[in-house]
Amino acid sequence: MLGLLLLAFLVVPIIELYVFVQVADAIGFLPTLLWIVAVSIAGAWLVKHEGIGTLRRANQKVAAGEVPTDELANGVMILLGGALLLTPGFFTDVLGLLLVLPPTRAALRGTVKRRFVAAGPVIVRRHTVGGFGPLGTPRDDGRDIVDADSWEDPDRGDSRPGLR
Repeated sequence: MLGLLLLAFLVVPIIELYVFVQVADAIGFLPTLLWIVAVSIAGAWLVKHEGIGTLRRANQKVAAGEVPTDELANGVMILLGGALLLTPGFFTDVLGLLLVLPPTRAALRGTVKRRFVAAGPVIVRRHTVGGFGPLGTPRDDGRDIVDADSWEDPDRGDSRPGLR
């Protein structure tokens, strides 16, 4: 983990600066800056487009009773790719595009899914919240629900809470 953090916070900025200086030397500072801003804007649009499509496909699979494993892997890659595209720089833009574009995402999906499986099982538990059951139906288990407020009564002269 320490090596990954070192790479993310030390090596990547050095690569970004080097590439930025080389591109700015070739085409000029202002065109280079405008290129980075344009790629970030286009990347945000692409992430939104791909993310909505992935979410729609995941909802369709869930509605059909299937587990949306491909869509979950795609969602993780789109999220990471979006973060890289919004980070200014050419190197991170290339990595972000590789994670957001469908053909390269399809090629990487198997690796991402294997990483999920290697992480271990996911345990999901349903909890009843707000008096409703797991499917949104009202709870009917025979217990009474008591709704109470408390306050301090200044007329009593003490700070014991009272009930309405």
